[in-house]
Amino acid sequence: MQPKKKSDRLLHWTAVWTVLAGFLLSTGCENGHSEQPAGPPPVPEVAVVTIAPQSVLLTTELPGRTCAFRVAEIRPQVSGLIQKRLFTEGADVNAGDVLYQIDPAPFEAALANAEAALAKAKANIPAIRAKAERYRKLASTNAISQQDYDDVAAALRQAEAEVAYCKASVKTARINLGYTRITAPISGRIGISTVTDGAMVTAYQAQELTTIQQIDPVNVDMAWSAAELQRLRRRLEAGHLKRKEEGSQTVNLLLDDGTPYPLEGTLQVRDVTVDPTTGSVTLRAVFANPDSILLPGMFVRAIVREGIAEQAILAPQQGVSRNPKGEPLALVVDKTGKAALRILTLDRAVGNQWLVTSGLAPGDRLIVEGMLNVRPGMAVKAVPFEEGKANANWGAVREPGTR
Repeated sequence: MQPKKKSDRLLHWTAVWTVLAGFLLSTGCENGHSEQPAGPPPVPEVAVVTIAPQSVLLTTELPGRTCAFRVAEIRPQVSGLIQKRLFTEGADVNAGDVLYQIDPAPFEAALANAEAALAKAKANIPAIRAKAERYRKLASTNAISQQDYDDVAAALRQAEAEVAYCKASVKTARINLGYTRITAPISGRIGISTVTDGAMVTAYQAQELTTIQQIDPVNVDMAWSAAELQRLRRRLEAGHLKRKEEGSQTVNLLLDDGTPYPLEGTLQVRDVTVDPTTGSVTLRAVFANPDSILLPGMFVRAIVREGIAEQAILAPQQGVSRNPKGEPLALVVDKTGKAALRILTLDRAVGNQWLVTSGLAPGDRLIVEGMLNVRPGMAVKAVPFEEGKANANWGAVREPGTR
């Protein structure tokens, strides 16, 4: 009887487990029928800017140094002793102002000696001229020999030459006397004197006595790449750029601390020689400097106006990235509403935008926000980008129909 009890108990538990499994299975099926079917994949939302051509003034920023418009190194033209310095160091002087006085006594004496020699030479002229006239008449009647007359005529010419020589000596002595007053050849600001009263100087010595610099106006020398100049010339010839003004070009300045200089300058000179070490050409602009803000030797940044690009394509810098090769890339929304990859060619930065020469066309919708969750070929929802209203959720995956 005991084996029968065991089999009955086994059948009982088998029936229990069968019922329980059926219950769980039916419950799972009911729950499965209650779930909604899966919908389409979510679409990321991106902010776009529609590319449109516009007129842009293109400029180039060049490093430059200021230099005086004119520089005069003051040196003595005669040797002598400096009696007096007649200027204030660092002050403005005018052309013709006396700067130094050299002791004039030796030169006054030399002038007096030359004048006396001239007077002596002139005193001999009347007697010799009268004698020559008498000999000419006597020679015409053969009263004297022709040789006697020739000797007197030669003496007259020699006396006249002596007078001319003495006149030149007087002029030279007078000029040297004038050189004892060393004057300013130009107007400008005078520097520090290298000599004091009582110093001995020599004519045309190597060491200058002082220097005068004219700094109103002032020159600004800039270095521009020869290759960039050739590129600019080609763009102007092709009509891609147009000059705003005819004739001379205007130039703006930034001081070494970034402060704009209030006055505009004019581009005056372009050197004809390329520096072989740097491959650059020197440009020179002239700026008015009435308040002496610009001093010789200052470092500045010159902004040269190249011309106007009337059909320029500008792209916000935040919408341009780079691949591992350094090539600029951008994502645009094509006509089918999908993201498309573009490889760009950039010219330069214009403010917070890039000047694009290839890769974008008018009408393209450039993605500027929400690029992190977007891949090329992915469907996206494009909305207009609003400056200053950046949304932290750009690029987030949104359910269809949500906003």
